[in-house]
Amino acid sequence: MKIPFELATTDEVASELGHRLRAHRLAQNFHQSELAARAGVSERALRNLELTGRGTLDTFLRVAASLGLSGSLSSLFASTPKTIKEMEQASVTRARASRKGS
Repeated sequence: MKIPFELATTDEVASELGHRLRAHRLAQNFHQSELAARAGVSERALRNLELTGRGTLDTFLRVAASLGLSGSLSSLFASTPKTIKEMEQASVTRARASRKGS
């Protein structure tokens, strides 16, 4: 049974993302060397990403795009207001965070 991301450590989340990328690669019948070439990353970087979930954000995004997963990322950090007040606040674009003491 997999741990929900909200209960997992960052290492567990990273590892799970790496495993999911590997599953997508295998489902699309790509060898690591082929996907690495398509993504423009080294085989070693791809292997490390799949095994440990560790790598650069750039590597992750390149691999995800090469697997056709970019569309799945659009909802990753989407803001979903839950109250009317939050909806009103969301309509105001902030350039900076507010001061902590204010």
